[in-house]
Amino acid sequence: MDNQWNQKTNMVKMNLNELDKELSVEELRELEEAEKKEPVFDEDSPLLMKEQMMQFKRINHENRTKPTISLRISPATLKKAKQYGKGYTGLLSRLLDAAIEDEELVRKCI
Repeated sequence: MDNQWNQKTNMVKMNLNELDKELSVEELRELEEAEKKEPVFDEDSPLLMKEQMMQFKRINHENRTKPTISLRISPATLKKAKQYGKGYTGLLSRLLDAAIEDEELVRKCI
């Protein structure tokens, strides 16, 4: 993803083609209109200072603790998972973890 960090507004900018799901014409229009507006900061969404930004945890994808595997899933399942947006592979991993602990479900699927 080719996100750009905008220091002036403390925001990440993305291109519409970087979004995970296909957007409706109305959603595209709304995003194009929003892009023209300046951000509004208030008590619910304040402008963060550099010190505050430093408190966020960085995610290091190079030190993964889970092994990477490859498995086949149906196109319908993949489509449903992707609807949850970024992080859908983590969602699938947690679902598999929960399902494998359910002995009745495992027997049903064998």
